[in-house]
Amino acid sequence: MPKQPPQPPQPPASPDRALPPASGHTPSPPLTGACAERFAALVAEAEAVPVDGWDFSWLEGRATEERPSWGYARAMAERLGRARAALDIQTGGGEVLASAPTLPPLMVATESWPPNVARATALLHPRGVAVVVDGDEPPLPFGDGAFDLVVSRHPVTTWWEEIARVLAPGGTYFSQQVGPASVFALVEHFRGPLPPSAYAARDPERARAEAEAAGLVVTDLRSESLETAFFDIGAVVHFLRKVVWMVPGFTVDAYRPQLESLHRRIEAEGPFTARTTRFLVEARKPTDAPQNGSRGAGR
Repeated sequence: MPKQPPQPPQPPASPDRALPPASGHTPSPPLTGACAERFAALVAEAEAVPVDGWDFSWLEGRATEERPSWGYARAMAERLGRARAALDIQTGGGEVLASAPTLPPLMVATESWPPNVARATALLHPRGVAVVVDGDEPPLPFGDGAFDLVVSRHPVTTWWEEIARVLAPGGTYFSQQVGPASVFALVEHFRGPLPPSAYAARDPERARAEAEAAGLVVTDLRSESLETAFFDIGAVVHFLRKVVWMVPGFTVDAYRPQLESLHRRIEAEGPFTARTTRFLVEARKPTDAPQNGSRGAGR
């Protein structure tokens, strides 16, 4: 399977945000000599790189992530090419949506994080996409039945009732999501052991149940376990600075002992690997589903 630079998992796949930094990390001797110099150089390089948006190209050659076999971007593009009105929820920097060669006549994207809003606007506005600032909490700022296609890659939270509401009868929701316990080997190195509730989160079958409870029919649900590898400590620093919910409050100074011990391990043993989970879900709104009668976007 081809490998690509890691892409960001989203907050629900991370451990409980209320957990304090791990206090039981075993101290190790300070780095010395060439090992210390290499650590300092790699960390300084990673800290100097901007982390706005979802462009992970800086990690090329420094980290890899296996991609799911279903090819989300390609499959999303195929569906967008057939749609009349579509919504991309939590578009990030808009990079995945922008990869689609053809967009529907009405294309809307939502995003909440200001740096991403700016990137998405610059990337998507020239293609006629309306980028809407939204807080990622219900209600979605659109009318009932506004879209015949809703897509989302790695959403923070999936508000199934809202998705069902904004879908037109016969419309489709298509999403790739972060599954349970993703990159937890890395997270636990910094945070310590995670509670069972963290491992139970993001179950694909729970997504199925919630979609069906909202009145949708799940037509496809697939899950794959994949490998992420970090080749140097700079890649780890960049990843944790960018994907801020994995280790909340991460800074090099706050987690220097953990970083130094991981640097030693990578230098001695090679790349640090962690498992990630991704699942694909596609759900359809029945054609005979009732609407509340409010006017939607594009009507």
